[in-house]
Amino acid sequence: QKIREIAELFSKANTASLFYAMGITQHTTGTDNVWSTANLQMLCGNLGKDGGGVNPLRGQCNVQGACDMGALPNVYPGYQKVIDEKARAKFEKVWGRKLSGEVGLTIPDMLAGIKKGSLKALYVMGENPMLSDPDINQVKKELDTLGFLVVQDIFLTETARLANVVLPAACYAEKDGLYTNTERRAQLLRKALSPPGQAKEDWLILQEVANAMGSDWNYSSAHDIAEEVRALTPQYGGISWERVGTTGLQWPCPTLEHPGTAYLHKGKFARGKGLMKGIPFKEPKELPDKMYPLVLTTGRLLEQFHTATMTGKSAGLNNIAGPMVMISVADAEELGISNGETVKVASRRGEIQTPAFVTDKIGKGTIYIPFHFHEAAANVLTNPVYDPVAKIPEYKACAARVSKL
Repeated sequence: QKIREIAELFSKANTASLFYAMGITQHTTGTDNVWSTANLQMLCGNLGKDGGGVNPLRGQCNVQGACDMGALPNVYPGYQKVIDEKARAKFEKVWGRKLSGEVGLTIPDMLAGIKKGSLKALYVMGENPMLSDPDINQVKKELDTLGFLVVQDIFLTETARLANVVLPAACYAEKDGLYTNTERRAQLLRKALSPPGQAKEDWLILQEVANAMGSDWNYSSAHDIAEEVRALTPQYGGISWERVGTTGLQWPCPTLEHPGTAYLHKGKFARGKGLMKGIPFKEPKELPDKMYPLVLTTGRLLEQFHTATMTGKSAGLNNIAGPMVMISVADAEELGISNGETVKVASRRGEIQTPAFVTDKIGKGTIYIPFHFHEAAANVLTNPVYDPVAKIPEYKACAARVSKL
């Protein structure tokens, strides 16, 4: 009934903006779910207008910017396709290197490559797959067999502890650059402190590694790289550091005279008419059964950030937001579990022990575990199955059970 009421409110609004986060995408149907949000906004007439749109809340700051800059296996900066010969030639001319026309690997493909022996080395920057990937017991097996692992990060993460080489990086306050947020707004990041010890800015580490391997990179600052971005990435052509200022600029901003684009599809879609797509319902890959009768979903706590590499160093935050499994009052009573009691949570991949948080904020039959904590790692339990298009794992649904110790 509540869902019906919300749907009616949304459809009757003069303008409505739709925001979604990982609860939409982290499924084997993640791409279909995103299509559905676009379908809904087209049906309601909420695209191409101020205050409308589909607004993905990306997993962390600057995910949008990283994707814009080609941190994806199939595109160069500006979403120019690797398989496009003209795009490839443009980047080859500036970078002075012959580039492969083959699409790169997704994370699942990388892990599969390690297992097959076709992938011999891995360079990890600012990621912690030993806590953030699904079925981390299996991830550890793959990384243990890897020939050579490099981790570039600001702290010694669970993944960095497995590395052959650790390269100390600068944190956000120790470097300059541009961040781009979910509304495509590029904003200036200003260095406040110098990196400690041997830590360096990411671009400088990459440049030194590349030059040690025979390249001739000669950037002198992040500003130099931003100027190259402007030259090679049409959407960023008018986004200079001097213009960004304190309010930022939204791409597409193709020239220095362009004011930026507040919202997309004004007047019409780029392809002419909108394209709706019928989406059939599909269940999660793993459903509850007699052995594992509960649905486990994972996510975050307000006070912690991702794998707690940074926030986990704060005793104050840890005191108010620690490991737990959220379980309904009805399920807890049925299992004889009290609030705060340490319980065992198991799935087909493994098991963990963590305190129970008995609450009426979650429905019967579902449990919730935040993925931040290495001492009760939710991703010991999660199912390593993926959306066939985006290759994002199904963190939001797998079968599990809770039992007393």
